Amino acid sequence: MGRERDSMKKLYITGANGFVGHHLARIVAEGGFGDCALHTMPDGLDIRDGKALLASLASIQPDWVIHLAARSFVPDSFANPRETLDVNLFGTLNLLCALREMKFRGRFLYVSSGDVYGVVPEAALPVTESRWPEPRNPYAASKVSAETLCLQWHRSEQLDVIVARPFNHIGPGQGERFVVPALARQVALIAAGLQEPTLAVGDIDVTRDFSDVRDVVRAYAALLRHGQGGQTYNVCSGREVTIRFILQTLCALAQVEPAVVQDSARLRPSEQRRMVADCGRLRQDTGWEPAISLETSLQQILDQFRTSQTP
Repeated sequence: MGRERDSMKKLYITGANGFVGHHLARIVAEGGFGDCALHTMPDGLDIRDGKALLASLASIQPDWVIHLAARSFVPDSFANPRETLDVNLFGTLNLLCALREMKFRGRFLYVSSGDVYGVVPEAALPVTESRWPEPRNPYAASKVSAETLCLQWHRSEQLDVIVARPFNHIGPGQGERFVVPALARQVALIAAGLQEPTLAVGDIDVTRDFSDVRDVVRAYAALLRHGQGGQTYNVCSGREVTIRFILQTLCALAQVEPAVVQDSARLRPSEQRRMVADCGRLRQDTGWEPAISLETSLQQILDQFRTSQTP
């Protein structure tokens, strides 16, 4: 019955060329979304171009839409908040208007961010979806604004919307601007003898909730099939780890023992000291469970950088 319901589904994603989009395409090809065909927003199509977006969607007539396209690097959002809002909020508005114009009757998954919660007191951890968002950067403000817009569409336009709030996700292919691949690259260079055995780091005693990107994508598949319309879901591991533990694990995997030096340029203001989230709602409604261990993720990220190094 489930396979029959999923058969012939047409899945349309925005942001297919990003880190998550690449993994999503692979998991669709492996059957992780059931029996469905993947369609992507064409290369070069700017989500701020509403007419082109409508034409693309109308030519596909999708059953499911996952909205990934966004400006997602927090420091960039401080440098250019207008562009962040233009893409993340008004780009989402363009997508919603296009879906209304084509009389879309499928399911729409808006991918937000756990960053919308802002600084959460330790007494309130693990954070649940009932906590009121308190964004502290333009990126998070744009995401919670777009969430609100999507849920308004659910209430007033009868659009079947689900909001996902993923926390830190890692895996092969992530850009080096993010902390885990940045550390893994340094460790790989040291292991290859291409860097002095000294690691420049930021604040490595903060904690975060990391998930493998492939588990995150599988959570999106589970939400499309089993999530409750109009609901918001944390997508997370529920495990709190320090960046120091991440670094120690990478070093152990690479069999190196470098000196660790704090670099003030890598420190961020108003840093959340601890973060861990609750994914009980996701598990209860969909049966999803993370399948890839943190250690496996780190090994694969490290392998990616090790194979790229040539002594």
